[in-house]
Amino acid sequence: MRPVTSAGNVRRSLLAALAVVAVVLPFYADEFWLRTGFAVFAAVIGAVGLNLLCGTTGQLSLGHAFFLAVGAISYSLLAGESTGKGSERVIGLGLHPMLAMIAAVGIAGLAGLLFSPVAARVRGLYLAVASLGLVVAGQHILNTATPLTGGFNGRPVEDFALPGFAFSDSDPDLVLLGVPFGQAERLWYLGLLLAILAMVFAGNIIRGRSGVALEAVRDNQLAAAVNGVDVAAYRSRAFLLSSMYAGLSGVLYALSVGSVAPESFTIEISVQYLMMIVLGGLGSVGGAAAGAVLVTALPLVLQQYSDSLPFLSAPGSGGVSYADAARYLYGAAVVLIVLLEPSGAAGLARRAQSHLKVRAHAIPTRRLWRGGPPADQPEPTQPDQARTNASAKASTVLATAHDSAPES
Repeated sequence: MRPVTSAGNVRRSLLAALAVVAVVLPFYADEFWLRTGFAVFAAVIGAVGLNLLCGTTGQLSLGHAFFLAVGAISYSLLAGESTGKGSERVIGLGLHPMLAMIAAVGIAGLAGLLFSPVAARVRGLYLAVASLGLVVAGQHILNTATPLTGGFNGRPVEDFALPGFAFSDSDPDLVLLGVPFGQAERLWYLGLLLAILAMVFAGNIIRGRSGVALEAVRDNQLAAAVNGVDVAAYRSRAFLLSSMYAGLSGVLYALSVGSVAPESFTIEISVQYLMMIVLGGLGSVGGAAAGAVLVTALPLVLQQYSDSLPFLSAPGSGGVSYADAARYLYGAAVVLIVLLEPSGAAGLARRAQSHLKVRAHAIPTRRLWRGGPPADQPEPTQPDQARTNASAKASTVLATAHDSAPES
């Protein structure tokens, strides 16, 4: 017989409920929530990739915004058409959007590969400073490469499409169960699918031999090297993989906003992604996703409902704007997490799971049977009563042995 309640059952039930909600939400939610969800999916992919580098490998990087920019701008360049004339001309190659997405992820990975020798040689604060230089120098280079990036004005982003199916409001027209599926609904499912694939792939890496090697590099690189782990190679691979995740996240970000400019990818973006994985829990795929949901969705929700919240003011009015309120809230959350639960949301989930297991084992055995114990099985006794009966039985045995002993 199995217990009625267990932590594993609760976890599976929650995952099943989330899956059902994710699938049916486009049939009921308005466009704001679908757009917000797509932005969250983009952030989840980027956070999971950074978590592989920082949480699993122990490498501190502030260059995530640069690889996001490479992915976003590469996609808009490869999929877009050339516009303008003369000095205002912006070049586009007009590739199929699916090929452009794959190529953009590859270009971001190539950029990470070129920087990986640095990531293999340094770590900690030194890598953080070196990767910060990527953001500063990269933003300057991208801003000056106006024919490719559009400069300070940015460039429009081509809608994503698969062969014969566009992720737009039409082409083809699509109606399911009486609900017209436009761009927001289609992008929701695209983001959901890519986010799930990214999380599953990262989870398999962490649970496999590569994950063991990466964690060994994080915990003690000298011991890892002694045990045959190529420390430099694994650091390089982690940086390469993280940059490709960031590139894909950048492509989805570009699709969510409709236009991209280099000045959008500042150091603040890198810090936000670090906050995501700290809030969620370093080394946890699910935790990184939870942190991405909080940091990405909170300012968007506050902006949407700012008129209904009395403590928020319009930007520039001198009060607390929605953006300021979001920074205060998840900034305070980071401080509380660091002080009270350094493992983040993943640590809280593990603690809750352990608590459920303890409660399940603490329930008297008779309550764990559905419909009571079988007819041929006696009613179990309480632990204290069982100990009392055992002690009484032992005393009886000792007394009997003493009485039956021969007198000297």
